[in-house]
Amino acid sequence: MTTAGHQVTRVGVVVPAHNEEELLPRCLAALRCAAVAVDIPVHLLVVLDACSDRTADAAGDAEVLAVWERNVGAARRAGFAHLLHELGADRVWLASTDADSQVPKGWLADQLAHARHGADAVAGMVCVCDWSEHPPITAERFRRLHHHVIGHRHVHGANLGISARSYLAVDGFPTLPAHEDVALVTTLKRTGHRVLHAADPPVITSARRRARATEGFADFLIRLAEHDPGRSYVPSRHTRVLGG
Repeated sequence: MTTAGHQVTRVGVVVPAHNEEELLPRCLAALRCAAVAVDIPVHLLVVLDACSDRTADAAGDAEVLAVWERNVGAARRAGFAHLLHELGADRVWLASTDADSQVPKGWLADQLAHARHGADAVAGMVCVCDWSEHPPITAERFRRLHHHVIGHRHVHGANLGISARSYLAVDGFPTLPAHEDVALVTTLKRTGHRVLHAADPPVITSARRRARATEGFADFLIRLAEHDPGRSYVPSRHTRVLGG
């Protein structure tokens, strides 16, 4: 458990990607804007997970790591392990987003500010700009569930940051095909680490209906149109409220 603020000198960002040749370039462009907004080195790593398209080419000059897991938890874990090997753990901040998402320019600056004030991990929000593939009720119910306030307590792998020391202390992401982000944050809280559920500008993510991962965001949005979350709907990892 860390009580004092983190003095970060290096940042590593992991982007798991399974057949994301279309959306990955926009993701990386946004990450590069966020990287130049901080005054310390930022290392971007794309984890190519069982890709059969041109995702590797779409990664451009970003470093890539190829795995064959078809498991987002395993892909994030492999990416973080690779960065820890390259960067070490001392004064290192690790961040995670998704290949179909675009971080705001201040994404890393905000996370590092929270780290300096004592946060061991930062769980941010996501938003959707294009709801064209869904009925209007989906957007309405999504907004009802997602209030951008400090302490919202949602967890999104597309908007997550953690100190390297804290990550190692809880043995990192479990190799789960879904809910790996929630499992990590749950363990951090259980072991006394400080997790800040921040209300910073959200990460823009895709509302596509074709899922890359079972029980992922696409499946959540499809189910959201069928169930009123104010009544009988049991939320997935993207709306789950954590204890502790």
